[in-house]
Amino acid sequence: MSTRRHILQASVGSALLGALAPHASAQTVEQVKIYYGFPPGSAGDSVARRVGEKLAGSPYTKNAAVVENRPGAGGRIALDALKTSPSDGSVLALSPFSCTSIYPHIYTKLSYDPVKDMVPVSVAAVMHHGLAVGPLVPASVKTVKDFLAWAKDNQKGASYGSPAAGSTPHFIGALLGLNSGVELQHVPYRGSVPGVTDLVAGQIAAMVTPSGDFIPNHKAGKIRLLATSGKQRSPFSPEVATFAEQGFPMFTVEEWFGFYAPARTPSLLVNRANAAINAALKQKIVIDSLAVVGLIAQGSTPEEMARSQKAEFDRWGPLVKRVGFTSDS
Repeated sequence: MSTRRHILQASVGSALLGALAPHASAQTVEQVKIYYGFPPGSAGDSVARRVGEKLAGSPYTKNAAVVENRPGAGGRIALDALKTSPSDGSVLALSPFSCTSIYPHIYTKLSYDPVKDMVPVSVAAVMHHGLAVGPLVPASVKTVKDFLAWAKDNQKGASYGSPAAGSTPHFIGALLGLNSGVELQHVPYRGSVPGVTDLVAGQIAAMVTPSGDFIPNHKAGKIRLLATSGKQRSPFSPEVATFAEQGFPMFTVEEWFGFYAPARTPSLLVNRANAAINAALKQKIVIDSLAVVGLIAQGSTPEEMARSQKAEFDRWGPLVKRVGFTSDS
């Protein structure tokens, strides 16, 4: 009986250790690395760095996070790196929802599975896209309908830029043309900056990109911001009407940047990371620094982020199909 009792006690002890294993491994992380799939200095890079700085001293991690830029392939390289990273809470990635909700409809051989290879941690910031015109378009063009009317009469010059082929702004411009029966020639750029530069110089007629990237030149009178894509007017350009206000409600798009962790990361660590990120996003210095690049600080629960990712995936599938763009286009 004594031997049987010892065996039973040992079995119960092993079971308890097994049950506690995830919690035992979920100690405060010493150093967190944040992958970001675009160059330093971009809007999302500001999110990664400002939030990463404020994670220090939280139950999640002792130190400020280190941001590692992995630019290229429209943000996919960073998510590839996340996919193969340890699931011990030491690695996160920041990504716009286009990489997880739109790319699966574009790339027939996407190297990561947005659902199986990563877990949502928290939304971090929201951006509104905008449509702006430059000096190539007459000053009389002041609304979206004005621009479409001008484009219809000036087909050779009716071009619009976007920060990348397959990006959300690319599809906004393409659908604007399709829905209005106006042919708009798409000019893809490698990011917003070169596109806005060409817009100001009169090399392209219009551009669709995150509206924050237009603000300095819009305020200086070098370009005209015709519409923004938020549910409400952008706090950074409240004088500009939304697409919906101008009769184009389908272009209500609020794209977010969100933090992801590798699949199989213990839920305790995911929740700790979520709490630390949301606490950082409530700090005035973070809110103000994101506002400088046209971003609205906004957190979420992991569940809310997952639901939003799925909703955007469902929304953009038929829209991408209608435009007819794929990675082979």
